[in-house]
Order: sequence, then structure tokens, then C-alpha cells
Amino acid sequence: ITRQTLMGEGAGEEALNCLTRYFEVQPGGYSTLERHEHTHSVVIIRGHGEVILEDRGEPVALHDCVYIAPDTFHQFHALGDEPLGFLCIVDRNRDRPQLPEAEDINRLFTNAEVASRLKV
Repeated sequence: ITRQTLMGEGAGEEALNCLTRYFEVQPGGYSTLERHEHTHSVVIIRGHGEVILEDRGEPVALHDCVYIAPDTFHQFHALGDEPLGFLCIVDRNRDRPQLPEAEDINRLFTNAEVASRLKV
């Protein structure tokens, strides 16, 4: 997975309250399973895949929009032959990612739909 910041960190962009970043997940790849105190707004702009949102999995494809609520474990998976590319907009001032602890993983794995897809 690669990440680059498109807006919010450049000269003259200090007034922006958010960062716009581009992530690309290679075919068969996935992002880290994590949660944050801040929200995410995600727009899929390349490929297709799925997103795990706490207790469910949802397919994602070109132009889909995903809202990730605070404290929601999430993970993106690239399916198919091309990378999954998405814009991710987050607050400029935000917390660091929180990785799941053993009790979180046990809870998430009690849901068969999610358990079959999670990568930890």
C-alpha cells in the first residue's frame, strides 16, 4: 500500500482544516486493520474491492463514497487485477492509528462474515 498527501501539507495550504491523501492498495493487498478517534471520508477512484467496517464487509468500486465513523475498526482490500485507489480526507489535527488488541480481534472474529475477510 502506498500513500501520498495531495493537499493540506504544501506551502500556502496551512488554512485547510483537512488533508486529502491518495492511497493505493495493490491487487490482493489490504490496509492495516485500525481505528481512530477522527472520521474519514473516502472516495474510490480506481479499481474495486471491499471495506471492513467493524462488524460488516461492504463492496467498493469506482466513485463509491465511504464514511468511517470515529472508533470504527476498518480495513480496505483490493480485489481483482488492478490496484484499489482511493482519496481519504481526514482532519489536519488527528490522533494516531490504534491497532486492535487481543480482545478486539476476538470480538471481531465472532462475526463469521468479518472473520472470513479480516487480515491481521
